[in-house]
Amino acid sequence: MTKSATSSLIEIARSIGQNIAGPAANDVDEKARFPIEALNAMKEQSLLSAYIPQYLGGAGASLRDLAMISEELGRHCGATAMIFAMHQIQVACIVHHAVDREYFRNYLSDLVHNQHLIGSVTSELGVGGEMRSSICAIEEEAENFILVKDSTTSSYGAYADDLLVTARKSPSSPANDQVLVLVKKGDFTMAQNGNWNPMGMRGTCSAPFKLTSKGNIDQILKVPFSTISSHTMVPVSHFVWAGTWVGTARAAVSKARAFVRGQARAKPGTVPPTALRLAEVVPLLQLLRTSTDALLSEYERLISSYPPSEELSSISYALKLNNLKLSGSELIVEIANRALNICGVAGYKNDSKFSLGRVLRDAHAAALMVGNDRILHTNAGMLLVLKDD
Repeated sequence: MTKSATSSLIEIARSIGQNIAGPAANDVDEKARFPIEALNAMKEQSLLSAYIPQYLGGAGASLRDLAMISEELGRHCGATAMIFAMHQIQVACIVHHAVDREYFRNYLSDLVHNQHLIGSVTSELGVGGEMRSSICAIEEEAENFILVKDSTTSSYGAYADDLLVTARKSPSSPANDQVLVLVKKGDFTMAQNGNWNPMGMRGTCSAPFKLTSKGNIDQILKVPFSTISSHTMVPVSHFVWAGTWVGTARAAVSKARAFVRGQARAKPGTVPPTALRLAEVVPLLQLLRTSTDALLSEYERLISSYPPSEELSSISYALKLNNLKLSGSELIVEIANRALNICGVAGYKNDSKFSLGRVLRDAHAAALMVGNDRILHTNAGMLLVLKDD
């Protein structure tokens, strides 16, 4: 993809953020409603097919492009950015692991034309939040399958056109012998079995659902989910999520900067005390961005080889990814908190132009998207067996 084409995608995202997602963000947050106007704009501008290769009609964007688009959207509406990011995670799983099959090439081409929104159903009742374990199983009948799954959250489930769902390979398979299956609109029903009234990221509308679906066995990705998870789903999630967090952090810092400049204008020739606090928070934003960029560059190198580097499945690389998620999700909260302290009461009031309530609540979601304690527990186990370099 050319640099000018990349710039065009970023400019489109910036325009959607400023003119559509941003003006609706408070209403989306207040009502916990889906940001349909922003989604429609993304579809009209073909952003949903950004990562699909050019030979299939997509924009051929890089993962770095996706992170930057997430950032631009995240500056104005965290929920809109997260929906874009989660959709692209699903697209990446298909592009990386199924584009060699005719069925999925045709599906991606169709996505380019129709801009289908792909949701994710990886959580399940009874597995304690463990993505790499399933109770539900694929039941094959000749060339077809049926699948029933009780999810604890389904990413914007009621608004998704299609879904990527994890399940055991067969009813006799162990819990960790999983596959990823595409279920398409018209071939599934979703019965909501819980409410969606969270503290932050309210517009993502990821309520729990019972999914009942059917399809052709061609819709099952042949690559084991364990490989898809380590090579694509986990790393891509962390990178596009981090892009969203950088955008949210930029929004917080921008409000803090505007507040400090207002104080400075009120007393020309002086440096307000809050300027020192601003000088302290800006390096945190820089740290969040540069730590993401460094690991993203390494991932792009590892995934570009054929076959992809085995390092992607290594303990040391898993630790790097987990640490990016841990540090990023903590930094975004720290940045939002410091911005609130700079703005003071003006940032605390919901009806102020410096209000940071939505930004701060969205920031706290970062630590819960795959809980940090779960990741730390995983890291602790891996560190026990990791050999020193």
